[in-house]
Parts: sequence; structure tokens; C-alpha cells
Amino acid sequence: MEFPKLETERLILREITEEDADELFNNFSNQEVMKYYGSNPMENKEEAVGLINGFTINFRQKRGIRWGIQLKGKKNLIGTVGFHAWSPKNNRAEIGYELNPEFWNQGFAKEAISKAMEYGFQEMQLKRIGAVVFLENNSSEELLLKLGFIKEGILRSYIVQNCISYDTNIYSIIK
Repeated sequence: MEFPKLETERLILREITEEDADELFNNFSNQEVMKYYGSNPMENKEEAVGLINGFTINFRQKRGIRWGIQLKGKKNLIGTVGFHAWSPKNNRAEIGYELNPEFWNQGFAKEAISKAMEYGFQEMQLKRIGAVVFLENNSSEELLLKLGFIKEGILRSYIVQNCISYDTNIYSIIK
């Protein structure tokens, strides 16, 4: 199965390769980016290569898909967006995303997530897209609500990060 390349007005969503390890490490080692991500910041570039390989395996095994977000006309990735916890049998998946802080508050996340959602509903035949968000992550909450997600409730002690258990909000959008 060929990896789908998607385009928006300002972005290209493409396959993430080992050549992207530096940008991925740059984002996934950044304390601000990882604050509400649900895993600890990366400590070395090898972890980024491992993550990239994990994305590739998930795609091949139909467990998820993760695109690199690239500005049109540029080579470097500014973030990633995609689906994990994909259940083709149940027509559902969870969406995840992150952006380099340099590109926050410019509408890039909304643009990338919208395109990923369109792909999820049309090509992956999803009926439900979920999103798990730390209670304190107001920016992500606002963004999801703008995109039409509905808050369903709180998942208690759902994510452990830095040895601390966090409650999260669960959001969803139904086709």
C-alpha cells in the first residue's frame, strides 16, 4: 500500500522518513511541545529514528498513519498529524498531532488536522475520530471544538507522563 500524500492550501502532509529524524527529534525533545503529549521528551536522535520506524510499521500493519507536516516550498517538517488506535473493524481511530512552537497560532494545526480528518472519513472509512487531551491543554481543546469535536467526558488517571498520572478529556467527532 502506497503512503498517501495530501495537500492543503499551505501544507504538504507526507510520509515521514529517517531523513526527518533531526526535525522530529527537535520537536519531540522540546519541553513545550511534549508538555501535553503523553510521553517524556526524547533524549537522543536514535529515539526519533525509532519513532519513525514505529510510524512505518503502524501504517503497514493498518494500525495507524502519521504524516509529516511540511510547508509548501520548504523541505523541513514543522510537525506531525495522524491516527493511532485505528480499529478498521469498528471504523474508529484517535487523532494526534504536534507542531514546532515556532509555527503555533498560525492556523497550521487546524489546516493539517482538517485534511487528516477528511482522509480518515473518506479513505479510511472512519465513522468516529476520537481525541484524548490533557485537562490543562486549552489550546488543543479550543482547536478541537472549532473543528466540530464534542467533549464526551473525562478519562480518570488515563495517561502517565514523567511518573505522574493525569486525567484527560475525551473528544470525538462522528461522520
